[in-house]
Amino acid sequence: MPLYRRKPFSLLEMPKDLKPRELVFQIRFTKEIFRDYGEYLNRINLYRQRLWTCKVTGKTNLTYEEALVSEKRATEKVQQFPKELMAPVLHVVQFSTLTLKDLVNSIAAKLQEQLKEGVELYGRRNSRVYPCKIVKVLEEDADITQYEVAWLDKDKKITGSAVVNRDDLIRKKLPFSRDVLKSFIRESTYRSVPWVLHEKLARKHGISTDPPEELRGQIFFQDGRVVSKWKRRKNEVDRQNTMVADKEEFRECKRKKLGKETAETLISGKNAEKEFGEDVKPKEKPIKYPIDDLLVQATADDPVFTECPSPSRDFNVPMDCIGDLLMVWDFCSSFSRLLHLWPFSLEDFESALCHKDSNLVLIAESHSALLRLLIKDNGEYYIASQKKKRKPKITLITWTEFLCDFLEMIDIAELSSYLTTIRRGHYGLLDIHAKLRIFRELVAQALATDLVREKLDEYIEQWQSLAATRWGETLEEARKKREDKERLKVESDGCEIKEGRSVESVGSNSNEPVSSNHGRQNGEVAEKKNKKAVSSQQRHALENSESKLGDTTLKKNVKKQKIEAKVVVETIKDLSRKGDQKLTRDDIKEAMGKRSKEQRKEYLEREMEKRFIRTNPLGKDRYYNRYWFFRRDGRIFVESCDSMQWGYYSTKEELDALVGSLNQKGERERALKRQLEKCHDRICTELHKRSKEAAHRIAMEEAVLRRSTRVRAPPRDNPAVAFLRYVNKWKED
Repeated sequence: MPLYRRKPFSLLEMPKDLKPRELVFQIRFTKEIFRDYGEYLNRINLYRQRLWTCKVTGKTNLTYEEALVSEKRATEKVQQFPKELMAPVLHVVQFSTLTLKDLVNSIAAKLQEQLKEGVELYGRRNSRVYPCKIVKVLEEDADITQYEVAWLDKDKKITGSAVVNRDDLIRKKLPFSRDVLKSFIRESTYRSVPWVLHEKLARKHGISTDPPEELRGQIFFQDGRVVSKWKRRKNEVDRQNTMVADKEEFRECKRKKLGKETAETLISGKNAEKEFGEDVKPKEKPIKYPIDDLLVQATADDPVFTECPSPSRDFNVPMDCIGDLLMVWDFCSSFSRLLHLWPFSLEDFESALCHKDSNLVLIAESHSALLRLLIKDNGEYYIASQKKKRKPKITLITWTEFLCDFLEMIDIAELSSYLTTIRRGHYGLLDIHAKLRIFRELVAQALATDLVREKLDEYIEQWQSLAATRWGETLEEARKKREDKERLKVESDGCEIKEGRSVESVGSNSNEPVSSNHGRQNGEVAEKKNKKAVSSQQRHALENSESKLGDTTLKKNVKKQKIEAKVVVETIKDLSRKGDQKLTRDDIKEAMGKRSKEQRKEYLEREMEKRFIRTNPLGKDRYYNRYWFFRRDGRIFVESCDSMQWGYYSTKEELDALVGSLNQKGERERALKRQLEKCHDRICTELHKRSKEAAHRIAMEEAVLRRSTRVRAPPRDNPAVAFLRYVNKWKED
């Protein structure tokens, strides 16, 4: 198995309580099974990181799958290692303290020198060299060694035998490379320096597992495996040092009479001394939300989330065609004015594609509108149609001919196979995949035309101007709010000045009762006094300004004084003359003003939405499923992360349950929830409209079923086949 950061990595075990038809997630190359998609995604992301090492070859910086492939190939080469050489090599490897490179070099040198039984090489016979194989080693004396060899032909069949001397044998190169020898050593051992063979492999070849005398003081056995003593000693020393440091830190805390929190910060996760009788855990850092949705953990402070509703999947077309269906319908609906194509609903378009009639008006008009756009562009398709000498007008009878010209022009092998069926007038018999593939190619060609690009540029320019207008109105509204705050501040200052003057007047006119002074303050006398005070302030300001006309700063001060004086006069008038009837009128005006502002904002939003540029998803949930909302369909579509599964929500209850199931601690679900809340009113309006239409359609279908069989309604009056009544009201003459 591949090594993770050069250490063994264990795979997850198979769940024991799996049901036969339970939907699970399985990793292809490890066969691990997960019930939770988040765990599956975390594990597969780990396998995709370049942190893995091939155990056989030692290659690093690999993904898990690359390491598996490397191990498989290396194992195949190792299995080709000569069996007659395995035992001699393993005897040299067992308990060797050499590095891998030195060990391989020493083994290769020994194999070159030694000639064992079963080794294939070359021998001299009759002054010529022939391939042979050592059958037996014959030792006549100490100086001369002879070998009994068997001569081999091209097919390695024995043709004869002879006894030859060592000088008559010619050693071939090793039958394996040094890399293969390295891989063989790695696969045969479970530790290095000293190299120790697997116990089963050592027993198979009769190799002793007892360490030699020179290594018995350096290694020992633990759980049946060889462990180095210096490593054990180092771990024990580290553990003792850690315990001593912990004791010293806690004694210091005790001496200084510090609390538990201080001890936690000093020790950060180590066990406390036994005399304290408690464990001090590390102080966790607070998590700063939002974070990645798959990392969010449930806490006690979380609100109660509703269960995410299961989306409906009752589509008429196959599941893998939903994306193309929505793309084509959205393009035709968004550019309906440019195409001169009366808009149609998504259900009608879906039903029309599934219908076997070859002359449906909705299908014919959709193709014709796209083909007319290509002809108007004066591009490649226009030239191709001119060569065919077609009439420029596309009708319900000739639209298939123009469609065949288009398929011949794009020259796609898959679509060209449908030309015969379309020419025979059997377009309706085509598969749904073929119909949507043709529509997709038409839309792709239409998007590349100058007419569509000019329309998009126009929409972008208008959208930018509307956005600038909305931004300007927002700034103007903010400015007015600031002015209102300043005016209210001036009003409050004026009230304080007026109350102070009324108190002074009470003190000076001691013969006059206090109640009469308060009456005059709220009556005409107070108003006249305030007017005189303001006019005197203006007169003094004007006299001072006339005496110093040359100074520009004084001119600015005079203007400010005039404006402030006018504001003061207006506020005093409002305070002195306002009554109950006046307040109700102002409230009505204020409410009307707010209503007009809201209507203005809604109008700008609607106009900006009409300038179609591109349909973007509302957002993604924690599992990367995308959510789509189209302006002319009341449903919220859900697309899986691999675009293989689609569903939709069609009721307000489902929408509310979806919003309630989103966790704002996650980055993706936080953005999705904000977008859904922003568009909540508009989506609810579309959902309500759709539910009413569905209820009306069901009522109409029941009414048709309740009719007598003698007075049977025409099939085109049935709401289920409303797509058969489609008429293109914007068709060009």
